Amino acid sequence: MASEALYINDRITIAGWELTEQFVLAGGPGGQNVNKVATAVQLFFNVQNSPSLTERVKTNAIRLAGRRVSKEGVLLIEANRFRSQDRNREDARERLKELILEAAAPPPPPRRKTKPTKGSIERRLKEKSGRSEVKKMRGKVGGD
Repeated sequence: MASEALYINDRITIAGWELTEQFVLAGGPGGQNVNKVATAVQLFFNVQNSPSLTERVKTNAIRLAGRRVSKEGVLLIEANRFRSQDRNREDARERLKELILEAAAPPPPPRRKTKPTKGSIERRLKEKSGRSEVKKMRGKVGGD
């Protein structure tokens, strides 16, 4: 169990009881330490049933996480970049924080439809007629 709360921003804080950590053996560099100490971290967070997040943030987070979320709505973040357990733990928490911040970001403003400018219309038509002339010149030469 992760004990301390994860502060996301001034409106979102994930309580410590919502996060579950599991330490597993990691591969990669580290010598014999890799074989003896469980340094990799698996951070579990139940996005679907979290009271800390709004419905919009939950749906965005599930969409952003993709295959890392189970059918029950539990997000799994695995961190094994570093050789120490503490640094991997902080890395997993930081990645969860970035995911939720991205999910909580406001949606982009809707696109405003604009008309093409007069100059762009003229350039397009001039280019079309130029291409038409090139293609007309490809025909067979008529003999007189």
